[in-house]
Amino acid sequence: MAEHIEDGLPDFSDAESAGVAHRVLGTTLPVLEVQLQPGQSVISQGGEMSWMTPTITMSTQTSGAGGSGLAGVFKRAVAGGTIFMSQFTAQGGVGVVAFAAKMPGHIRAINVSSSREFMVSRHGFLAATDGVSLNLGFQQKLGVGIFSGNGFILQRIAGEGTAWIELSGELVTYDLAAGESMMVHPGHIGLFDASVQLDIQMVKGIKNMLFGADTIFLAKLTGPGTVYLQTMTIPGLAHALAPYMPANEGGGGSSGINIGGFKLG
Repeated sequence: MAEHIEDGLPDFSDAESAGVAHRVLGTTLPVLEVQLQPGQSVISQGGEMSWMTPTITMSTQTSGAGGSGLAGVFKRAVAGGTIFMSQFTAQGGVGVVAFAAKMPGHIRAINVSSSREFMVSRHGFLAATDGVSLNLGFQQKLGVGIFSGNGFILQRIAGEGTAWIELSGELVTYDLAAGESMMVHPGHIGLFDASVQLDIQMVKGIKNMLFGADTIFLAKLTGPGTVYLQTMTIPGLAHALAPYMPANEGGGGSSGINIGGFKLG
């Protein structure tokens, strides 16, 4: 079976020495392809798989990613994950399993170990090798107008292995020295080292709180550690699309989407 993609097809590689090779295809809406040797496995949350070869066997269970037992499953669900995890294993030959990004952006591989854990946005985890755990890392209510009232939630990625993270929009990386800080809109936080201290602060000034167009909360990130910021926020995207979404007026509104004066659907 021959694959084709514009500008050529990159080779599978294991730059992270995870024991499994992978490649990221595409630009605006990338897809992760993981190449598994017979007996090798990767895990993802339920419903993340895009395609796979016949040599890949999928099994779904509540365990996985550190979510063994009712307490572990509950913690993963609270962190924005799914109750069920899927495991993909190559059997009888080399296999490939793919996970496509849900938003325009980037897919990044990270090395996870006992000496380096990470915090990631609640929808950022894409897939991982066996031995990586996914749990609730941080949760704070920020009001009904922020994140649809769900509050600000981060997942903690720990264990041993490689994880693949989905980040929205363009990616900007900062290496913070010990004691060095920066203030960030919570929605722009994609990923950071667990060594970075996070503190949610309210914007100062009554005018800023009442008339500011951005947010009344900011996240203070203090090093040491690396911070990966994403330029696209889900609330920002939803706000931009809101004027074009169908409105149900009087129970009999049309179901089309209005773009530039033209109605689709």
